[in-house]
Amino acid sequence: MYIAVPAEILGIILPLLLGVAFLVLAERKVMAFVQRRKGPDVVGSFGLLQPLADGLKLILKEPISPSSANFSLFRMAPVATFMLSLVARAVVPFDYGMVLSDPNIGLLYLFAISSLGVYGIIIAGWSSNSKYAFLGALRSAAQMVPYEVSIGLILITVLICVGSRNSSEIVMAQKQIWSGIPLFPVLVMFFISRLAETNRAPFDLPEAEAESVAGYNVEYSSMGSALSFLGEYANMILMSGLCTSLSPGGWPPILDLPISKKIPGSIWFSIKVILFLFLYIWVRAAFPRYRYDQLMGLGRKVFLPLSLARVVPVSGVLVTFQWLP
Repeated sequence: MYIAVPAEILGIILPLLLGVAFLVLAERKVMAFVQRRKGPDVVGSFGLLQPLADGLKLILKEPISPSSANFSLFRMAPVATFMLSLVARAVVPFDYGMVLSDPNIGLLYLFAISSLGVYGIIIAGWSSNSKYAFLGALRSAAQMVPYEVSIGLILITVLICVGSRNSSEIVMAQKQIWSGIPLFPVLVMFFISRLAETNRAPFDLPEAEAESVAGYNVEYSSMGSALSFLGEYANMILMSGLCTSLSPGGWPPILDLPISKKIPGSIWFSIKVILFLFLYIWVRAAFPRYRYDQLMGLGRKVFLPLSLARVVPVSGVLVTFQWLP
């Protein structure tokens, strides 16, 4: 067991790092296709080595810290942001039995870890001793609070239908019908809330270049900037995995056909995650950035009452027809 656990951890971390590297390349390629240009195509065949070149460039750059910054917190913040996105993957099941840890409170653990991400952003902005970085950090914290509440209510709706907080049992409960079909409006609200939670377009107000000069990480260079960047994209993959487990059935095949069952569940899980990641990129390419008052109004005046209103009828229908699990 002493040998197996580190091997399993590496089996999660290494594919995640490779996935983050090539997700950046895929985003640049998709954005280029939407905008009718080529995108990266110089380094390697079809630009496949571009992520390696970017990583090497960031490693070799000189790390520069502001003279008035809190040095220890300034260095710790990007590491904390990236590490939180790694430890949260421990409870995400890739296939039947293929999960690092499978506690009965897996979904609550995931929600708690994702809520801690705001601390790394706040520390990064405050320790930089820069008003632009601090403004970006405050924006991020302010927008996360209303969307976290609506995400919690959406998760309660799913938990009422499934009757378990275990990630694997949530997937197994969707064998007959995906929860995303009867709860499709909830799935849409959850995905949009996750866009705001991960500071992705059109909700990337903390990183609005024209207003905040690149946001909370404006003072970072070299690996500090790289870790913040890795943390953001690792969170995208994590949230896509969570969406896959909650709505389109997790690792079981899309169609219940004999040939589909011969494909490993981890492959089906990866395909569904890639589809959600494509949605992340497509939304960035298709929609303009919200104003800050629109962003906050959407979370507080639309999603919060709608997500609360969904809990009552769903629980009422389950109790009335005795469908509670």
